[in-house]
Amino acid sequence: RARAAMAVCMCQAVLPAHAGPRGQLGAGPLLRWMDAAACLAAEKHAGVSCVTASMDDIQFEEAARVGQIIVIRTKVNRAFKTSMEVGIKVTVQDVLTNAEKLVSVAYATYVAKPVGVEKVELKPVQLLSPEDQVEHSLAVERRIRLSYVQVFQKIMQESNKEGDFYTCEEKDAVSTEHTHVQSIELVLPPHANHHGNTFGGQIMAWMETVASISASRLCHSHPILKSVNMFKFWGPSFVGDRLIFNAIVNNTFHNSVEVGVRVEAYNCEEWIKDQPRHINSAFLIFNAVNDQGELLTFPRVKP
Repeated sequence: RARAAMAVCMCQAVLPAHAGPRGQLGAGPLLRWMDAAACLAAEKHAGVSCVTASMDDIQFEEAARVGQIIVIRTKVNRAFKTSMEVGIKVTVQDVLTNAEKLVSVAYATYVAKPVGVEKVELKPVQLLSPEDQVEHSLAVERRIRLSYVQVFQKIMQESNKEGDFYTCEEKDAVSTEHTHVQSIELVLPPHANHHGNTFGGQIMAWMETVASISASRLCHSHPILKSVNMFKFWGPSFVGDRLIFNAIVNNTFHNSVEVGVRVEAYNCEEWIKDQPRHINSAFLIFNAVNDQGELLTFPRVKP
């Protein structure tokens, strides 16, 4: 039997501890909250524990400030055999004016964890409204995007064979070597769920931090995350793992910069043998503003 679309609403007050140097909500805490709310909706539908498989194409439209309220609404759009798509809508409310503005709309995929040796087969979502039907149909199209990485890798392999590498001849171009940032995190129990798997939202938050530092080395200011193409989880990590984050600027586009982040995990044995597990990669787009709120221009870079 089908189940009605499982929905979760989560509210969070933006406190100083959640904010960056400009008093705005940091993208890291917001990504953690989005993942937690979406996971709750997924587990409500599945009836078992779920893990984050991906979070797709995130755009940040509005910045939240200290004292405002973040409202995160999540709903299961479609259930496949063992995975499901969860829609995420984030708004910010001003407690003084009661005004509500859209912060972000995103879509995440969660996989139901098997119970013992038995595989979990998810029940379909019962469509109760025209909006449910539209999201249910679009979920299939968005699912196709999850395979884009294989296409990208094929293009890169063909390009490398031809020796078609980009070179920047500008004299003032900054070498991307100066933007490389590496960070190591030890996964502790507070970073994981009750099964010992690292929370996807925590990994995404760490990725945003290291990418922000990389971007700041070009703009000499505090970058603002505007979008992420996709957080794709290739495999799990666990309590006790060491996670290595490598970030570097890929290119600049006048008022914005793209930073690539790669995450590798090691357990103790893998750490000694230098055998990393590639668990995530993403491309993050930042811009930066001055004290007057004007967009800063990023310099050209040389790969």
